[in-house]
Amino acid sequence: MNVLVLGANGQLGWELQRTCPDSVSLTACGRSEIDLLDAHSIHTYFKTVQPDIIINAAAYTAVDKAEQEKETADKLNHVAVRHIAEICSSHGIHLVHISTDFIFNGINHKPYQPQDMPSPISVYGETKLKGEEAVREILGAKATIIRTAWLYSSHGSNFVKSMLSLMDIKPALNIIDEQIGTPTWANGLARAVWGTIEQKITGIHHFTDAGAASWYDFAIAIQEEALTLELINKEIPVNPIPADRYSTPAKRPFYGILDKTSLWQALDIKPVHWRRQLRTMLKELK
Repeated sequence: MNVLVLGANGQLGWELQRTCPDSVSLTACGRSEIDLLDAHSIHTYFKTVQPDIIINAAAYTAVDKAEQEKETADKLNHVAVRHIAEICSSHGIHLVHISTDFIFNGINHKPYQPQDMPSPISVYGETKLKGEEAVREILGAKATIIRTAWLYSSHGSNFVKSMLSLMDIKPALNIIDEQIGTPTWANGLARAVWGTIEQKITGIHHFTDAGAASWYDFAIAIQEEALTLELINKEIPVNPIPADRYSTPAKRPFYGILDKTSLWQALDIKPVHWRRQLRTMLKELK
C-alpha cells in the first residue's frame, strides 16, 4: 500500500511518519517537493508518485493572517484540495482529508456532531469548509474527512511550546478563559488516521482527545505538568482574562467541542483525557 502524506513538515505530518505501520510504503512531502499553490506542480507530483492513498495534512493554518491573505488561504485550503480530490477521483485514489472545528461558529452548548450545519466565522474556517465541500462534491462518501482541534506536538510551533517558552521568561501571563475546546496530541490523531485507513472507514468524522478546557485551563495544566517534570524551574501567575481583552483579527469559535463518538466506536478506541496526553507529550519533549 503506497501512501502519500501532504504536509510532511507540520505537526500531524511529522506524527504520521513516526506512527506509520510497517505494511505501508510512505512518501511524505512538504513545500520543497510540491507547490500546492500551483495546479501543474500538484498533477506532476502525483503522476510521479502514483499513490494508492493520499492523506492531506497540508493547510494554511495562520488563522489571523488569513484575514489579510484570503486568496492564499483559499488556494491552499480550497483550490488545492479540489485539485487533489479530482486526481483521486480520476485515478481511484482514496483521500483522507484533515479539517477543523473552525467550520462551526461556536455558539453550540453541546458537542458538535459530524452532521451538524457548518457556519464559519473566519476566513480560515470558510476556506477549510470550502475544501471539505470540494471533497464531498467530487468524491462523495468515498473519502474520509476528519475534523480536529487544538493540535500540539513535540514537533513544530504550538500553544504548549509557546507557553513553556513564555513561562521561562515572563513574570506572569494573561490567558483567555472564554474559548472552550479540547487540546489534542497530534500523535493520537495520527494513529486514528492510520486506523481509518486500515479499517476502510469513510465519511465525515471528528477526532480530538477526551475532555474540555479553556485556553486558561490548558495553560494552567501545562505549567503544573512542566513543573513536575522540571521542564521549567519556577511557577508564575497565570491569570484568566475575557476574550475582549485580547483582540485578534480573526474571530474564534467560543465553543469548539467535537463529538468523537462515531470514530471512537468505529476504531474501538478507549478515549484518553487530554491532560494525560499532555503529560505523555511533555515527557517526550523532556
